Amino acid sequence: MTVFSQTETAITINGPAGALEARIQAGAETGALSGRALTAIVCHPHPQHGGTMSNKVVTTLVRTYRDLGVATVRFNFRGVGASEGTFDNAVGEVDDLLAVRDWLANQRPDGALLLAGFSFGSAVAAGAVYRAEPVEHLTLIAPPVERYAYDRDGRFPCPVCIAQGERDDVVVPEGVIRWSETQLQSPHVLLRYPQAGHFFHGQLTVLKTDLASTIQRQLGAAS
Repeated sequence: MTVFSQTETAITINGPAGALEARIQAGAETGALSGRALTAIVCHPHPQHGGTMSNKVVTTLVRTYRDLGVATVRFNFRGVGASEGTFDNAVGEVDDLLAVRDWLANQRPDGALLLAGFSFGSAVAAGAVYRAEPVEHLTLIAPPVERYAYDRDGRFPCPVCIAQGERDDVVVPEGVIRWSETQLQSPHVLLRYPQAGHFFHGQLTVLKTDLASTIQRQLGAAS
């Protein structure tokens, strides 16, 4: 069995299209959620636009969870970095995420699962959340809701945190805000950043702080 440690560790996970490159880390022992055996799988942005698991928003998510006491898994989708296979338009990538979920279930059978993703990765996380149940929480950063399917009939099977920059030039901010405010019926929080672009340059520190407090509050309410 693979050991999650305080030092992030590189591993390889068997995926449906071949090996998946991944990194795992234990949550901080003093984190506010450290007593709950939670693990978050974090998904990266679009592979055909330079997205990898080393993206700064992805690593911000990882640090957010880690400091809360949540273990993390980040990985490269098929065809990215050392991961085998080829890009599959968020279809095969959902299968990649489910393979990581299956691996995690074998490693931490008594743990609970959180899913998160940035941009394209948020679409993959949203696509997998119904097939990976039970999932305790879903975090969507800059979700391109006008390009991919997200909720089913306005509902997710868990609380959701959404973060959107209002100067985003990749995702339409108004579309995300409208979707959050008029379509979603599940418990959710929308974090809005008037000065942030798609990659949250100069806003990552405040994003991390806001995500931590929101996730902690939502998981506390859900427990």
